[in-house]
Formats: sequence, C-alpha cells, structure tokens
Amino acid sequence: MKSFTYERAKSPAEAAAAAARAPKAKFIAGGTNLLDLMKLEIETPAHLIDVNRLALDKIEPSPDGGLRIGALVRNTDLAADQRVKRDYGVLSRALLAGASGQLRNKATTAGNLLQRTRCPYFYDTNMPCNKRQPGSGCSAIGGFSRQHAIVGASEACIATHPSDMAVAMRALAAKVETIGPDGSARSIPIAEFHKLPGDTPHIETTLGPGELITAVTLPKPVGGKHIYRKVRDRASYAFALVSVAAVVQQDGSGTVALGGVAHKPWRVEAAERELQRGARTVTSELLAGANPTAQNAFKVSLVERTLASVLAEAKG
Repeated sequence: MKSFTYERAKSPAEAAAAAARAPKAKFIAGGTNLLDLMKLEIETPAHLIDVNRLALDKIEPSPDGGLRIGALVRNTDLAADQRVKRDYGVLSRALLAGASGQLRNKATTAGNLLQRTRCPYFYDTNMPCNKRQPGSGCSAIGGFSRQHAIVGASEACIATHPSDMAVAMRALAAKVETIGPDGSARSIPIAEFHKLPGDTPHIETTLGPGELITAVTLPKPVGGKHIYRKVRDRASYAFALVSVAAVVQQDGSGTVALGGVAHKPWRVEAAERELQRGARTVTSELLAGANPTAQNAFKVSLVERTLASVLAEAKG
C-alpha cells in the first residue's frame, strides 16, 4: 500500500472543500471496498478524508412523505429499519442479499452506490483495463466474460456494476443528494447518477471533483408487492449473474430494474408498460440492443426466466 496523508472532516462542506484542494483525495467511511483496492494499489489516494463523524447516519421522513437516508447509514441498519421493511421491502431484501453480515455492519449507503466493479481483469494489475488505466484496453473483451455485461457496454469496457442496493434504489426511483466544494447542494436522480462506459469507463458517476454524497432520498411509498431475486453461482458471498428488483401493483403495473447485466443498474421504463404481457415481451424491451459474448449469452434467457418467476410470485 502506498503512503497517504489523513484528516478527519468536521462537516460535509469541509470534507468536500478538502477533497477539492488535495490532489488524488478520497473520502473514507466503512472502507470495505476502498481499502481492498488500496492494498492492491488499484486505488492510490494521496490523501484520505475520514467522514465517519459527520452527522449523516440518520433515516428520517422527507417532506414529501418519503424517506431520507443519510450517506453514512450502515447497510445493516438500513435493511432492519421498520419503515424500510414495511414500505420499501425491495430495498431491505436487496441489502440482505449482498455481502456478509460483517460487511453490512461496516458498509455505508453512499459507499454501496460507489462500489467499483468486481471484474477480475480490473483486479489483476498485470492485465490491461481501461477502468484502471484509461487507454490500455479491455481484457474482458475476448477473455473470460461469463460475469460481464450484455447491454449498455462499449468497445472500451464490458464490466458490470456490483451493487445489489443500487438496483433496488433504481426500481424505487431514488435520488442522490450531494454537496460540492463551494457548498452548493444538488439532487441527482439515480437514473443519471451512474454512467455507461462509452469511451471513458473510468468515469463511473456524475459526481464532480470533491463532491460528497450526503443522503439518498426515496419517494413516497407506492405499495405493491416488493421482490428482489438474485441468481448467482453459489448461495452466498457471490455477486449476481442476474438480479431483478421489482415493485408490482395489483393491476399488474410496476417497476423493474436489473442487476448483473450492465455497467449500471438497468431499468427501461418503456419495458414496464409491457409487464402485463409477460416476461418474454418485457425482456425483449429491457434487453433491446443486447450484445452478449459467447460466454454470457445465457444471461438473456436467465433474465427472462428470473423475471417470469418474479411476476408469478407477484401474482401470488
């Protein structure tokens, strides 16, 4: 691990300003992803800004009847919150499907959104990777690609986003609140928060330099049946081959987001208008333009079958 300097921020605005001043600065809270990457020298921050003592660890009602989840709320606490379990069950289920209890005790809401890909070539510093070293190439293209993206990818990167929580947040149309180095605040729809790879896969979100996540807001509860289905190679400690987060109403309408298939949580609102026509029709809309490899083409049918199972469960 390379050496770095350290400071403990006293306020969100101070943290953001400090990050803008220091070259190659990173915020650290739970550190469940960042520290691993630092040990491998994939992430090499020159300065760490500890945000753990900021007052961002509360779950509170929002003025519009939804919930405001502080950036430092731990995954365990968020999954166990009675309001989340009652009104946003898909989120609680997604959190419990991810990682181990020990990791959930440390991992934060903001950190979960900012997880970096688990592509093995990203973690292997001997292999070219455009995320790790822009312009070096993508080893997954033409390499082992079973876990990789089938839609929304590019010639520069076919990695997938690893978060379960973010998929549920996408189905719930959450918003990400931030504060910038100049003290300005903004609210980013989660649909716009994560970026597709394009020619710059190393730029993964729409956050600006020094911009700090302060909270995630959920809209007013919409009721319905909340389901999170995660298909993986083993029952635990594995990332999704395919996951489906769905909120389905009694009339058959609803929202659906996919994990394990793209560079970001994947939702196509036009496809949701076809929910009553069945999983095959919805899947063809969700995965329109899909470009799988020979090794992960099975994900197309896996999405359809998983979605069919979710819709069947929603109907009781």
